Amino acid sequence: MKSPILILFALFCTVLAAQDPRVKVALTLQHPVNGVSTTPDGRLFVLYARVDGSTGPTVAEWHNGSDPTPYPNAQWNSYSAGSDPTTHLVRINSIRIGPDGTLWLVDTGSPSFGQPVILPEGPKLVQVNLTTNSVTRVYNLGNVTLATSLIDDVRFNPSAGFAYITDAGVPGIIVLELGSGEARRVLEDDPSTKGFMPPSGEGKLMRNSQGGFEYIYADQHEVSPDGKYYYYQPCQGGMSRIETQYLNEAFYNSSFASVLSQYPEPYALTPSTGGTAIDANGNIYNSDTDRQAIIKIAPNGTWTTLVQDPRLLWVDAMWIDTSGKLWMPAAQLNRGTPFNNGTSFVQKPLYVYTIDIGVGPPAIDHA
Repeated sequence: MKSPILILFALFCTVLAAQDPRVKVALTLQHPVNGVSTTPDGRLFVLYARVDGSTGPTVAEWHNGSDPTPYPNAQWNSYSAGSDPTTHLVRINSIRIGPDGTLWLVDTGSPSFGQPVILPEGPKLVQVNLTTNSVTRVYNLGNVTLATSLIDDVRFNPSAGFAYITDAGVPGIIVLELGSGEARRVLEDDPSTKGFMPPSGEGKLMRNSQGGFEYIYADQHEVSPDGKYYYYQPCQGGMSRIETQYLNEAFYNSSFASVLSQYPEPYALTPSTGGTAIDANGNIYNSDTDRQAIIKIAPNGTWTTLVQDPRLLWVDAMWIDTSGKLWMPAAQLNRGTPFNNGTSFVQKPLYVYTIDIGVGPPAIDHA
């Protein structure tokens, strides 16, 4: 009979062998981070998911050697019951630096996961100038969201003047004209935005705080480097695409919007997903929350596994920097309080990892 020490040693060696040496630790954290963004001059911004029961700012600028600072300031990050939602971040779900070089924050308008959205002032898209470190514009989205909405993420089509926002709570896409600030919902309750299964993490279907299955609808999305295609999917996977010209036309033409469901097409049979990113060659990187893997989807829709590593626990919103590194925040969201009846099973410390992919981001995606 083998001794317990030998068995443990063998298991330890197996775990080490499964770790891919290309995966490097970029940040070590005490709380889950589900999004990062970097600037070409080296600034780094993080989004705290707060699914471990912790409190504090949700958006922060990371400083090596010192504590992160609330961004754009402490006041915006100080929301509490009764605060003015027009001048506070209620609950940010995604951050990203856009093609214009400013930081964009998607505010769900819901104080915590599963709570009703504060309407009409809560849901919004906030633009922050990185030179002045101040909010320059707030796009109110109260007229295109519902109490059960979960506005999730944003991508840009700058040449057309539009931003596209996913609603993971009430399945649909929000088309926002950046100049006027006007917005329209499209593909409402469409099979391509809704899906049919709850997402899963580490092989287990997600459940809400009441014990029922947690459905997360239109979630991950990308715009092709040439601006022609918009790729999108519900959290549980199954990626579709539609030409952006049809989304843009639907914004102006309500009759066309009513038949827009004729235009999406299947693109890739993706797995349950935490987050995506797109590179300058049009490859989409998609995190597999069951296999702890990142898959790479070619422009023709075929995919291969880029990396599989047990440390990649629910990698959420990924980011490609200008040096060709893919940032992978292992947020462990499936272990958080919203999906485990208020109990956190998050294991600390947590990490943000990087892997070299040899290509940077497209100009349409971010500076």
